[in-house]
Amino acid sequence: MTDTTARTGQGSDLADTHDAQRAYELDRAHVFHSWSAQAELSPTVLTKAEGSHVWDGDGKRFLDLTSQLVFTNLGHQHPRVVAAIQEQAATLCTVAPAFANGTRSEAARLIASHTPGDLDHVFFTNGGADANEHAVRMARLHTGRTKVLSTYRSYHGGTDLAINVTGDPRRWPNDRGAAGTVHFFGPFLYRSPFHSTTEEEECERALAHLEQVVALEGPSTIAAVILEAIPGTAGIMMPPEGYMAGVRELCDRHGIMMIADEVMTGFGRTGRWFAIEHASHADGSPVVPDLLTFAKGVNSGYVPLGGVAISEAIHQTFAHRAYPGGLTYSGHPLACAAAVATIRAMEDEDVVARAERLGTELLGPGLRALAAKHPVIGEVRGTGAFWALELVADPATREPLAPYGGSSPAMNAVVAACKEGGILPFVNFNRIHVVPPLVISDDEVAEGLAVLDAALETVRDQVG
Repeated sequence: MTDTTARTGQGSDLADTHDAQRAYELDRAHVFHSWSAQAELSPTVLTKAEGSHVWDGDGKRFLDLTSQLVFTNLGHQHPRVVAAIQEQAATLCTVAPAFANGTRSEAARLIASHTPGDLDHVFFTNGGADANEHAVRMARLHTGRTKVLSTYRSYHGGTDLAINVTGDPRRWPNDRGAAGTVHFFGPFLYRSPFHSTTEEEECERALAHLEQVVALEGPSTIAAVILEAIPGTAGIMMPPEGYMAGVRELCDRHGIMMIADEVMTGFGRTGRWFAIEHASHADGSPVVPDLLTFAKGVNSGYVPLGGVAISEAIHQTFAHRAYPGGLTYSGHPLACAAAVATIRAMEDEDVVARAERLGTELLGPGLRALAAKHPVIGEVRGTGAFWALELVADPATREPLAPYGGSSPAMNAVVAACKEGGILPFVNFNRIHVVPPLVISDDEVAEGLAVLDAALETVRDQVG
């Protein structure tokens, strides 16, 4: 069709993109949004961002407690990352993945310097979903097996295999490519499928359940178990002590590959470089997966980038055997430049320690204080800058404030009050996730908690 809105005249090619009304109209005319009924959308136009804040088309400022989709770990417009992208663009904007490139090589080195154990080789992807796709492919080719086990309360991406490995309801409409995927129950004491009363019981029973699933599916048919190191979108459920070590031992016993999905949790989000570092064996040694996937925080999401960190054993599988997979933009120089600057900034500014302090001194105590005040908060869970409020209609029965896979008028009221108060909340079903940039200031945390406090008052009379 003829484009009647084309820019005429000279000047910046982006000059007319700053018009918020025009942006909205063109979005509704041409943009197809993910996970949405298109005719029911009325998306907020964001025009600029800085640090922990974003501005809408009306000039209203919001404290971004979502880090967008939990990826702006260094906040918005970090000058060091922006400068690295600009410098790379002025030298070499793009290069095919078959060539070696200094920026890509340095990004891989920096990533490997922080991954646990022998995960020293990096396969770059465009994001987290394709990272999980390729991790599963590597595990299948390495073992010669097909099946992949994952939990029901999980999210691993929207591509065909990743969405079928996913457990949450977004899988259901896409559940036609599920050959070889098997789901099981992970530990979640607050809503325990095992009727546990303590974290110790939940760990023991969850591991026994997984062991039974492995036995009934046939250990010799299972290529991998894929787990989010801390489940994110599904609810930020902290694995009980000993669980990840137990999964590692079970995988070792049967020659099954363990894949740690660190797409959301990696690069400081939980107060460690990677969330798997919260786990250890009984002797204190670290739990090291065979494959570790990442994206999001690796470069604060400034340019799309993901990847798989690969153990030496799996790397050797493809030393003299071609790996049958690749992407046109694997290790894109602009994305890798952003990763180099992000990781170096995190090292120089001690951002991981900052994230740990956010959890122990600010977010954890602040959110628990809200829970003591508001009966609608059934449980507070999290670590670092990675927290969830489980909202309930009845504290005694733990009835969710919104149904699994849906929303409710009460949840909508809380969300509306948050936005009216000037914060962007991350909402999923009956939960509010508090996942700000790792560089959020103490005063900004206090501001966000105050708005949450006021927003939760809107449903006080609706809680039994």
